[in-house]
Amino acid sequence: MRLDALVFTGSLKEFPDTARFLEELGYDTLWTLETQHNPFFPLLLSAEHTQTMKLGTSIAVAFPRSPMVLAHIGWDLQEFSGGRFILGLGTQVRGHIERRFSVPWDSPGPRLREMILGLRAIWNCWQNEAPLKFQGKFYSFTLMTPFFNPGPIRHPDIPIYIGGLNPYMCRLVGELCQGMHIHPLHTVKFIREAIVPAIKNGAEKAGRDHREISLSTAAFVATGKNREAVEKAKEKVRSQVAFYSSTRNYFPVLELHGWGDAARALQKKSVAGDWEGMPREITDEMLAEFAIIGTYPELGEKIQEKYDGVVDRISLYGCVPAPGEEKDWRPIIKAING
Repeated sequence: MRLDALVFTGSLKEFPDTARFLEELGYDTLWTLETQHNPFFPLLLSAEHTQTMKLGTSIAVAFPRSPMVLAHIGWDLQEFSGGRFILGLGTQVRGHIERRFSVPWDSPGPRLREMILGLRAIWNCWQNEAPLKFQGKFYSFTLMTPFFNPGPIRHPDIPIYIGGLNPYMCRLVGELCQGMHIHPLHTVKFIREAIVPAIKNGAEKAGRDHREISLSTAAFVATGKNREAVEKAKEKVRSQVAFYSSTRNYFPVLELHGWGDAARALQKKSVAGDWEGMPREITDEMLAEFAIIGTYPELGEKIQEKYDGVVDRISLYGCVPAPGEEKDWRPIIKAING
């Protein structure tokens, strides 16, 4: 298992220093999100100012972009980083796709599958001078002239990860992808009993070994220098878990544990705007399943105990060390990375 950094992107001016700092501390991969900022720009800066740390999106929203646009972005970042780029894609949800991005929402699973196949066809064309002939239901690519062809690069095999939860997406990971981004609202039980079997099913149908597929997740964490700081952090995480648990997409995680009534209660409170009442639906038992809880000296061992043999990559949601905290974090990073 490797420890990664999930960074909520802020000022681009600060990102080179952030990337150098995280690489020096020993993080294996830097992941960016598509929330308030573009997820690709920080990776370009990070590639320029780091040497070994891998760089990827967790996730970039797929459907507002043509596969051809994503192909060019991925190709350039892979070449510029010396082969360290990972393209992580996700579908988002219907409301955001239609109302925030103003693009159609139609068959998200099959559309994402076709997008991945289209990306591979484009990259194969550029790397191997093959004719561009891809025809699908959602995307069609049949024209590539020399003027628009960037040509081959040194590291053409760009890994694709996708984020997802439902069985179709997990099977798609097994069929076509190099990795999966598992949402922070998960439990080890859900990974073992729902996600991994579906990935195996997709891999078997494609004649692949599911063990070659990397499982990456961000985990909620309540930590600090002492017990008082941990207790304060627990309430913040309790609110985060309540917020995500109120979304119907994540009900299967709670239902697997017999917490379906809590999920429906959270949804009702969300609709009513009862934000203060929502965290009270998350019991200490639930919080222990959804989060890693412990002081800094305990954290490395607790992460290993919970996730070793379950996932290949882990980042800590909303928890990245700042300059001056190296003494606290170096033992944690060493304990996880080995």
